[in-house]
Amino acid sequence: MKLGSKADAFQRQGQAWFCTTGLPSDITVEVGDMSFHLHKFPLLSKSGVLEKLIKEKSKDEEEEGCIITLSDIPGGPKSFELVARFCYGVKLELTASNVVYLRCAAEHLQMTEEIAEGNLVSLTENFLNQVVLRSWKDSLKSLQTCDELLPYADDLHIVKRCIESLAVKACTDPNLFGWPMMERGSIQSPGGSVLWNGISTGARPRSFSSDWWYEDVSSLSFPLYKRLISVMECRGISQETIAGSLSFYAKRYLPGLNKRRPAPMALAAAPTEEEQRDLLEEICKLLPLEKGVVSTKFLFGLLRIAMILKANDSCLSNLEERIGIQLDQANLEDLLMPTFSNSMETLYNVDCVQRILERFLAMDQATGGASPCLVEDEQMMASPSLTPLTTVAKLIDGYLAEVASDVNLKLSKFQALAAAVPDYARPLDDGLYRAIDIYLKAHPWLSESEREQLCRLMDCQKLSLEACTHAAQNERLPLRIIVQVLFFEQLQLRTSIAGCFLMSENLDGSRHLRSGVINPNPSDGGGGWATAVRENQVLKVGMDNMRIRVSELEKECSDMKQEIEKLGKGKIGGGWSNISKKFGFKIKSQMCTAQEGEVSENQRNESGKMEKLVQSKLTKHRKNLSISE
Repeated sequence: MKLGSKADAFQRQGQAWFCTTGLPSDITVEVGDMSFHLHKFPLLSKSGVLEKLIKEKSKDEEEEGCIITLSDIPGGPKSFELVARFCYGVKLELTASNVVYLRCAAEHLQMTEEIAEGNLVSLTENFLNQVVLRSWKDSLKSLQTCDELLPYADDLHIVKRCIESLAVKACTDPNLFGWPMMERGSIQSPGGSVLWNGISTGARPRSFSSDWWYEDVSSLSFPLYKRLISVMECRGISQETIAGSLSFYAKRYLPGLNKRRPAPMALAAAPTEEEQRDLLEEICKLLPLEKGVVSTKFLFGLLRIAMILKANDSCLSNLEERIGIQLDQANLEDLLMPTFSNSMETLYNVDCVQRILERFLAMDQATGGASPCLVEDEQMMASPSLTPLTTVAKLIDGYLAEVASDVNLKLSKFQALAAAVPDYARPLDDGLYRAIDIYLKAHPWLSESEREQLCRLMDCQKLSLEACTHAAQNERLPLRIIVQVLFFEQLQLRTSIAGCFLMSENLDGSRHLRSGVINPNPSDGGGGWATAVRENQVLKVGMDNMRIRVSELEKECSDMKQEIEKLGKGKIGGGWSNISKKFGFKIKSQMCTAQEGEVSENQRNESGKMEKLVQSKLTKHRKNLSISE
């Protein structure tokens, strides 16, 4: 919008402006460090305030020149320069970038319709309502200029109106009618689609995502951005969209969040640590509380930055609580947070992960999460989907395996984190066994009692056959644990053999039923029968292998029993049942009795090849082994 028609007669010389109209200046207006050498009549004819000041100066001073000081005009010298041009009728174009300056200055100088028709207040107000507030781009530009004009822009409700305009447009689906996206470029893509008859439809509408406005509003100062987000929430915009905008804003002004791609260089100076800390604490307060709305990776990034910037305890606790609520959505990389303290006790911040895990477990219990019975039922049914608790248990076991190699990690911290996960949350203890093995390897100076204490964290009955095989040959494990592993491995193999026998009987029964009741189809060439024979042969080979392994394990247990009975000869209660208690076997009594009979029978009939190996292990640990406790 263009105002005035006269040629520009203003010239600047250093810190002074002059109006070259051919007439000598009769008034000097001082605004800040700038002086304006002007004429009285153009000013007093448009401004009630200037008219009053000029009359007062004229009464007090008889000199030809009069000096007026405007120290509190909104926008300072920049605003008054625009006002002076308007008063002289010089060509002036109203834009979204200067209309707020002119509107605030006009209100301050009382440039209303009562003073002159078509004055600056009404002109700027109409331009705001009819041009600026109807455009996304202009509303954003005008709102950006309000930072320098507070609280005047607030008093005139300019900030509120611009924010309302932006909020309405951001909440509007741009795919409906291309508004407000048509001012951001073409709303049509060049290709077009082709109908079934080969006729091209030409250009087709371009689809836009809900995050189209993130980058634009991130240019606002945080106080204005915060007010905009608040209005958007009141208008019902989704929490996911709000979280996305906050994430974009944080990544722009918190350089530590941009690991893989650096943030674009801004014209303004980079924010100081104090400014970053204040911004971080404010953003954490605005984040939605619903689970899963804010990505876990972004929350971990904020937590790392908060530790580096030494944010307040409330901010740190808030972030840990949010992460704990959705810990099942995290990955191992997220948990590996370095220790930023000067003490450098450990490489990773294990204490923080411990607190996050405790918050998750408290939340899971409060919301009626997976109970022990429910988890066991799901494991029995072999459900492919994991509960959040079992997912977190697997995650923590992986984390323990990563931090176990840290030589500065104390045994108490490792045990506390491993024991915090309920036993029923782990379908298998293979991950925990791997972490324990890594810890034992990185801490060879642990005593025998400390090793046994550490190994009690895992349940040997919940180790897979592969893990049992590895553990049985692991020299880092205490002998007590190796005996337990061998014992339960034998039980697992017996169970597997029993299952194979059952499958074989069912297969034989179905084969007899097929041959005796249903005649085979001659056209298939006996393919079904040949397949069944091959399957039966494979099954028998597997059963033979398992029988051999069971026989070896029986020999090992028999030899161990003999050696242990020799060591415990003459002691009260030296029977096999007490030996089982000594080694910590946690099985039902009837299973122990049956196992004892089987081992005794094999002890009489066979001698194992593993005798020398077991005897050497027993000799090595004889000093630390006590039959009675």
